[in-house]
Amino acid sequence: MAVKGGWAGKILRVNLSTGNIERINTENFIRYIGGMGIGYKVMWDEVPAGTKAFDKDNKIIFGVGPLTGTGAMCSGRTNITSLLPSNPYNAVSDSHMGGHFGVELKYAGWDAIIIEGKSSRPVWLKIVDDKVTLEDAGIYWGEGTFATIAGITAMMGKQSQVAAIGQAGENQVNLSVIRTGPSHSAGGHGGVLGSKMLKAIGVMGTGAVNIAGDKMKWHELNKYALSLVGANNQHVVPRTPQPWAEYSHPGSRWTAKDGLYWEKADPPIETGTIRPEETNRIGYRTMKAMLDLGKNGPKYTVRMGGCAACPVRCKTHLEVPQLEQYGVDPHVANTCMGFYSPWGVLAGISGGKASVPGESKDDASVIAKALGAHYADDYGVWCNYGQIGRDFAWTYKHGVLKRVLPTAEYNSIDWESIEAGDPAIFADFYRRIAFKEGELSHLGDGAHYISERWNLGEDYWTYKGNKLWTKIGYPVHHSNESDAQVGSLISSMFNRDAQSHTHQNFIGSGLPTEVQKDIAAELWGSADAIDEPANYKPVTKAKMKFAKWSIVRNLLHDSLTVCNWMWPMTTSPLKERNYRGNTALEALYYTEATGEEISEEELDLQAEKLFHLHRALTIRQMGTVDMRNTHDQLTGWQFDMDPDKKAFEPGTIKLDREDYENTLTMFYEEMGWDPKTGAPTRATLEKHDLKFVADDLDVKNLLPA
Repeated sequence: MAVKGGWAGKILRVNLSTGNIERINTENFIRYIGGMGIGYKVMWDEVPAGTKAFDKDNKIIFGVGPLTGTGAMCSGRTNITSLLPSNPYNAVSDSHMGGHFGVELKYAGWDAIIIEGKSSRPVWLKIVDDKVTLEDAGIYWGEGTFATIAGITAMMGKQSQVAAIGQAGENQVNLSVIRTGPSHSAGGHGGVLGSKMLKAIGVMGTGAVNIAGDKMKWHELNKYALSLVGANNQHVVPRTPQPWAEYSHPGSRWTAKDGLYWEKADPPIETGTIRPEETNRIGYRTMKAMLDLGKNGPKYTVRMGGCAACPVRCKTHLEVPQLEQYGVDPHVANTCMGFYSPWGVLAGISGGKASVPGESKDDASVIAKALGAHYADDYGVWCNYGQIGRDFAWTYKHGVLKRVLPTAEYNSIDWESIEAGDPAIFADFYRRIAFKEGELSHLGDGAHYISERWNLGEDYWTYKGNKLWTKIGYPVHHSNESDAQVGSLISSMFNRDAQSHTHQNFIGSGLPTEVQKDIAAELWGSADAIDEPANYKPVTKAKMKFAKWSIVRNLLHDSLTVCNWMWPMTTSPLKERNYRGNTALEALYYTEATGEEISEEELDLQAEKLFHLHRALTIRQMGTVDMRNTHDQLTGWQFDMDPDKKAFEPGTIKLDREDYENTLTMFYEEMGWDPKTGAPTRATLEKHDLKFVADDLDVKNLLPA
C-alpha cells in the first residue's frame, strides 16, 4: 500500500556490528499502524525465540506513528520495543518516552529506527535528515545522561533531540532507562543499548510531515479535539468546586484554581479558574507540583512543561536553590513516578520523613524528591514503577540485606542517615546500582531475580505492601483498585507493568459514577461495565468488553503514537455534550493525516491484531501455550487482603479467586483465545491476517489443541 500523508515513508536500519546503514520502505508496515506495531513485526520476523535481552541477536526499535509530527493533540510519544532484561523470560516489551525526540525523527524523514548487532567500541548514532553516521562516543562513555545529552546537543545544534543512556545502561543494569529532554525516560531498555555499546541517538530534521487531508479540516479537527480534552489523565472536572463546574472531585488532576501559583515564575503566574472553553489556557489546568511534591510544591514551580503537540503540560519544572548544597543543578523537571520513586527509596526506610538542616518537613520533602529525581535520571536507573524502593525497604526491614551483604559492604552504607531521611544518601544509592557496586546493586536486577538470588520466599511475593502483581516481577499499575476485574485483567496481560491508562482515565475522570455508567452502557453494552469504587460486583461480559477495549486502545495509542495518559477522549468537560467525549477521534485524525478513510471499528481491529501478536510473541519466547497458569496468575495478596472482609463487600478491592478464574475465561472468550490456555487460536490469528504467526507457532507445537 502506498504511503501518503502522515508517514515519513522510510525506516532506518543500523547494524552496529558491520556499520551498515540501510533504508527500507515503510509500506510493508502500514497495517501494523506504527510505533509499537512496527516493533512487534520486526521482533517476530527477526529475533529468534530464546534470544536474551543483552544478546547481540536482540534488536531494539524506536518507532513513531502516522500522527507524530502532524501536530495532532498529544502526539509527542516515542515507542521503544525490545526484549526486557528484568523479565525472567526476557519477553518482548515496550517502553515509552515523551518529549520531542519522536517528532524530530519524523522531521528528519524516518518512521522508525531498527538497531541491531553490537559495536566493538562505544558509539552514538547521528541523524541529520538523510545523513546518518556512527560517531565515536568514547568521550561520553562513563558519563551520565545530562552531560551526554548536553554534549551532543551542543555539537548538533539546539534544534536537535537526543536519547541517551547513563552509567546504568552502560553496565547493563536490568533496571535502566533511555532518557531524552529534561525529564522524559523510557524505563527498562537502557541496558539493551548498553549491551550494543550505543550511548545515544541524536537526531535533527529540517523537513515536515505532510497531511493528506484538507488543511482547514485538519485545523478544525484540532480545535474540536481541544474542546474535549481535560487535564492530566483526562480528568474532566476540577479538583475543587468552581463557579462554572457542575461537579468537582478531590482526586482530579484539574488542579487550577484562584490563588494557586507557579511561584518561581517571573513574575509568579496564577493558574486561576479555567473554564472548559478556554482552550488557550489548558496548560494551566494541571498544576502537577502540588500533587507530586506536596503543599510546598508550588513554591518551587517555575512552570509546567510537556511534550510536542501537548496542550496539557504535566511536567513540573522546578527551581530548588537548596540542591546547590548537594553539588547539583537547582533546576529539575519531572512528573509522577520521577518524583515518587526516589522518594520511595528513602521514605520506605525513614518512615516517610525527609530531613534537611534548617528546612521545614514540607520543604525537605520537595528537596528530597528533586534530588532523588536528579540522580535517578542522570545515572539512568529505572524504578520498575516504584518497585526498587519497596524492594530496598522490605529487604532491609526483614533482615535480608544484613544476611546477604558482606559485613564490610553492609557497614559501608549509612543506615543512620537513611533512617533519618537524609536525601544526601541518593548519590550513594544510585551510584551503587548504576555501577553494579557490591551485592546491594542486585536490586537493579529486578524483583524476580533478587527473589531467586536472595531466597526471599513466598512472604515477599504475597505481602500486599510490596505491590507485586505477578511472579514475572512487576508491580500494580492501575489494577484491582481500577474497576476490580477490569484493572486486574489488564495488569495480567503484559510482560511488565501494563502502562495502560485507558480504563483508569475513564474511571478517574471525576464524573459521578452514575454519569460514567450511562456512558459505559453506550460504549460497552451495559452500565455494569463499571461499579462504584471499592463496591465491586462479580465479573460481567460488559466488564470484559471494557477491558478488551482499554487494551486495544492502549496499543492503538502506542502505535499512532499518541499519549495514553490523555487518550482516548471518552469523556469531556462540556456539560452541553452531557460530558460525552468522542471515541472516534483517533480514526478521524488517522483519516485526515494519511488520506486513508478508516472507521473507528476498523482502526480498533488493526490495534487488536497487535495484541494477538504480542501474546504470540510471549508464547513463543516462554515456550509454552499455557498462558493461563504460567503468565496470568497473581501473587495472592489480591485474594487475601482485608481478612475481615469478603470479596464484593463494600469498602474493599479484594478479589475472589473463583471470580478471577471466571474473569480469565470470559476475557479469553472475548478475545477469541482458547479458554483453557489463554492462547490465541489459529482461527483468531488467521482472522487478523496473522496466518504466518499461526504457522510458526504450529511448527513449535505452541497452538492450543
